[in-house]
Amino acid sequence: MKIFILSGLVVLLALIASSFIQNPKAQSITRGKEVYTANCQGCHMDNGAGVEDAFPPLAKSDYLMKDPKRAITIILKGQHEEITVNGKVYHNLMPEQSYLPDEEIADVVNYITNSWGNKYKEFITPAMVKAKRN
Repeated sequence: MKIFILSGLVVLLALIASSFIQNPKAQSITRGKEVYTANCQGCHMDNGAGVEDAFPPLAKSDYLMKDPKRAITIILKGQHEEITVNGKVYHNLMPEQSYLPDEEIADVVNYITNSWGNKYKEFITPAMVKAKRN
């Protein structure tokens, strides 16, 4: 009986402790919001809606969510080709943001792929960004 109570107490303490510790993806998303505000919001707006006929939306974006890892390459190398997002064609170029560190790029990709109705289960890491940078 004492072992049962003790093991139950250990489980309870572990649950309480885990509720105070954010997982790495949640921490990345939080940091990514700051990166987005400083580097992306001017064109894609604070709600990710973009600017019609100028800057494509990131919110509920079929283009973004079809291949979320492609966002890493776009941030690193820019976007120079015509793209179609949610049925609308966009011609404007996006300059590269390769000056951003790998961690900030990973964080902002985690943020945009998990905000405004977007849901992406995978966790983008700085190592994934580094691999695309080379």
